[in-house]
Amino acid sequence: MAMAVGSSDDDDDAVISAINTTPLVDVMLVLLIIFLITIPVVTTSVPVQLPKERVEVRETKPENIVISVDTAGNVFWYDTRVNDVENLVGRLKKVSTMKPQPEVHIRGDKDGRYNGVGKVLYACQRAGITKVAFITEPPPLGG
Repeated sequence: MAMAVGSSDDDDDAVISAINTTPLVDVMLVLLIIFLITIPVVTTSVPVQLPKERVEVRETKPENIVISVDTAGNVFWYDTRVNDVENLVGRLKKVSTMKPQPEVHIRGDKDGRYNGVGKVLYACQRAGITKVAFITEPPPLGG
């Protein structure tokens, strides 16, 4: 009696239904390597020093100019309303020629739009004002 090696059935012609996962694993490893290389490039950002909140007691000098912007975007030179930006630029040009040049303090309403404050900043830039400060309320004590 001879010893049979292998199966005696005709299984050689049967279809193999198992999925070959080797190409899928290769693709996953390549994608993993690509992501490991590109992610540090994306997460690196420009190093900047952001301003810290600080409370300074500012001395109000009589020569400082106070410009206010209300919630509707109306601009006020002290308590007098300024009708248009050109009028504001004209007033600021007169101030910019003074020696020493006074500071311009901008008071913007917290519920107002940035458009009004932006107009004032642009007017200061056009007039040649070098010192502009924003007046805010200090945070509550202990908070």
